[in-house]
Amino acid sequence: MPTICDVRVCQPITANSPGDWRTSIGQILVAIEAIDGTIGYGVGGGGLAGMHVIDSVLKGLLLDRDSEPVEEHWSRLSKAVLPFGPEGIAMMALSGVDLALWDLRGKCNQKSVAQILNPDVQIPQSIPTYQTVWESVPPEIAEATTGVKLHLGAGGSSNLSGPAFVDSLVQRVEQAREAIGKNRPLMVDAWMTWNLETTLEFSTRVESFNLEWIEEPLPLTDTAGYETLSRQCTIPIAGGEHIFTAHNFQEIIDRRLHSILQPDVCWVGGMTELVKIYARACEAQLRVIPHRGAELWSLHAIAALDNQPLAESGRPWMNWVGGQPEIVDGVIQLPNRPGFGVEIDQALFHASTTKRL
Repeated sequence: MPTICDVRVCQPITANSPGDWRTSIGQILVAIEAIDGTIGYGVGGGGLAGMHVIDSVLKGLLLDRDSEPVEEHWSRLSKAVLPFGPEGIAMMALSGVDLALWDLRGKCNQKSVAQILNPDVQIPQSIPTYQTVWESVPPEIAEATTGVKLHLGAGGSSNLSGPAFVDSLVQRVEQAREAIGKNRPLMVDAWMTWNLETTLEFSTRVESFNLEWIEEPLPLTDTAGYETLSRQCTIPIAGGEHIFTAHNFQEIIDRRLHSILQPDVCWVGGMTELVKIYARACEAQLRVIPHRGAELWSLHAIAALDNQPLAESGRPWMNWVGGQPEIVDGVIQLPNRPGFGVEIDQALFHASTTKRL
């Protein structure tokens, strides 16, 4: 396999990028170029801080090395960030590097990442999707055919407390169910803002609306609360987008704190870690539904490794990632192209709207 000759990183900013941490500490673009001119691309996170981790630490560990084996690269790079952050921004940055290496691996072998993960994968295949919405269901989503995840972690209900707060949550779920009909999947996301009492009360009162899951109802650190929910809540609990590495998912799996695991491949450590999580979840008979799974970075794993494929809608402001398939009639199809199949304009690295070190 070819030798790595360059590692570049930048942060493209679009007009509709959200004005919060999702941009300031959000997506970064990584390009790893081999000596034969082949370039692998990946998206990680961490903003300028993540870019600094790559430029000052990870880049030097890759230059002049063979692009294979990717998993050994991950092991070396993860050890390099141990002193200052095996989780958080450092791992978000490493995720982008790992994904770029996987993209390079696929291109060098003239295979898609899905085909490398599973030689028997069906391409194309129609993967069902769900659309994440905030507080209420927009008319265009109400008329669509996808599942719907209702984000209840912010907005008008957040200034209420006690019974009034739960009343407002139940009302929004009822309105969402009426909007999409009784047969489409419906789930809710609390984004770590509820407590145990609220979650149990809510779950009892919305049983008739047939929710698929409640996502991240409690803070990540409340493992005792999640353990109680695993025993008492009648609706499956999902979570994991803010958990880093397969190692940290192991406690969630061993204690069965979630029924559905939702790693984000652009944050958890890249494809190398997502593959481990799928394997461990399979052994424990737990479901994996990656965060933002309709984006190409996770879609390959869903197509190749999942016997119950389901993909969440991606980030609408990430329109600089070319080659991204659209959701049509509620499903998405994986393209049959080498690597992840993404198309990146090299001009992004020099654009006036792009942040660079």
